[in-house]
Amino acid sequence: MAEKEFALHDVVEMKKQHPCGENRWKIIRMGMDVRIKCLGCQHSVMLPRKEFTKKLKKVLEA
Repeated sequence: MAEKEFALHDVVEMKKQHPCGENRWKIIRMGMDVRIKCLGCQHSVMLPRKEFTKKLKKVLEA
């Protein structure tokens, strides 16, 4: 399986929807951990990179 390509400030879609009803997230920090911000309610979540790549569905806007 090919490695998913994503970069800082990309808008991505995750496999599971956020409780606010939005499924679009913006990547706001990258490193060993990836911080993403919900574009619906502005809540931010930090995930380990390995977990983030597993939960990532697709990149919507590069």
